[in-house]
Amino acid sequence: MPIPEALTQRLIDALGPRTVLTDPNELIVYESDGLAKYRFRPDAVVLPRSTGDVQETVRACSEHGVPVVPRGAGTGLSGGAIATEGGVMISMARMNRILEIDYENRVAVVEPGVLNLQLSNATTEQGWYYAPDPSSQAACTLGGNVAENAGGPHCLKYGVTSNHVLGVEVVMPDGELVELGGGRCDEEGYDLLGLFIGSEGTLGIATKITVRLERTPPGVRTMLVDYASVESACESVSAIIATGIIPAALELMDRRTISMVEDSVLAAGYPRDAEAVLVIELDGPVPSLDAQADRVTELCRQNGARTVRLALDDAERTKLWAGRKAAFGAVGRLAPDLFVQDAVVPRTKLAEVLAKINEICDRTGVTVSNVFHAGDGNLHPNVPFDARREEDVEKIERVMSEIMHVCMETGGTISGEHGIGIDKRSYMDLIFTPETMAAMARVRDLWNPTGLLNPGKIFPDRYARVVRRAPAAIDAPPDAAVLSGESA
Repeated sequence: MPIPEALTQRLIDALGPRTVLTDPNELIVYESDGLAKYRFRPDAVVLPRSTGDVQETVRACSEHGVPVVPRGAGTGLSGGAIATEGGVMISMARMNRILEIDYENRVAVVEPGVLNLQLSNATTEQGWYYAPDPSSQAACTLGGNVAENAGGPHCLKYGVTSNHVLGVEVVMPDGELVELGGGRCDEEGYDLLGLFIGSEGTLGIATKITVRLERTPPGVRTMLVDYASVESACESVSAIIATGIIPAALELMDRRTISMVEDSVLAAGYPRDAEAVLVIELDGPVPSLDAQADRVTELCRQNGARTVRLALDDAERTKLWAGRKAAFGAVGRLAPDLFVQDAVVPRTKLAEVLAKINEICDRTGVTVSNVFHAGDGNLHPNVPFDARREEDVEKIERVMSEIMHVCMETGGTISGEHGIGIDKRSYMDLIFTPETMAAMARVRDLWNPTGLLNPGKIFPDRYARVVRRAPAAIDAPPDAAVLSGESA
């Protein structure tokens, strides 16, 4: 069931021939996101340059009953920006302008295709920056960050995307344009902005975003602490937070991750013989930082730290962070594909859960490395595999399911920042009752009544709307097909 030729021609006439991609060779790059385990090719990709282009595309698809999938940079790790039911994908890559920077009111207005790091680079010289910093911040877009409510290492202190977005211009599933949030001040009424952020493209498409800027901290102290055991590192994390000190970032890497980073071009000087390292960053007024650093050092040593190293300058600090942010890419040297899981557990359960994850992977013969946001208990077990081997894919699915159940049994939740997409739909029942799920599905159905906007995401099949099957699914997961029929 290819999309109607009349729809394709309408989009070409309205937006221009090089704005609409239909060549299968050009569509290949849009068949997956950062989690390459799932591959579905869209029938067409539209590259709008304006809000009007987005509205015209959405209206045309709505009139023809064709699914629409919004997409940022495709760096997501949950299968949230892929065309599970075919149709038209709207890539926001060309809507990449910073429209306004208002330092007096501490805000910036951007289009959704602006890269996360691009905004901070544009404001650094004036002493400002944008706080949320996903590991993919050099490549991911602010529109994608809004869709997934993205986090990052420094969100321990500064909060996730929803804490920094003040307003959003949204194209609704029927092409209507609405404004959510107050922009520069709070707005009365229902918190529709809060509802929209993290909705993973199922409620509307952001075309303009107003974000809060932060002053560059007057002082920063970045520390590398190494341990002879992962347990000791985890105990240090709990001890630091328990004192009331909230570092800007508190990251943990295990021995396997350390080795892979040190073998890469971004080797950061992490000790290869350590079982774990913590990267700890403190920021704030300079007079308080030395005392905080001394206290953190004391706590780490009390909990088994071997050495505590303080970055002496910006170059050394940058090197430590480059190694941390290169960790996911470094794992890619081991196999063609990488599965990055994302779950949250209580900080006091970190050591226990990591031990169980390692036991699961050892028992099943799967290689795992751990690098994660330890300060808020956001785990990221990384498992390299070969998606071309069906037995590898099946094994990874079983292992990840077992890991997720362990995290839930210890009081955790199924995602800290990667979202649900298609990868975690089957886990929603672990944390929500059928009544709660049905209530959420009813909210989606009010905003997205035809179910054509990013179908097949977040909710299990029984809560799905009427959507045609994908014409060409590539390595489709077992539950990828959305059933016909009204939502539950």
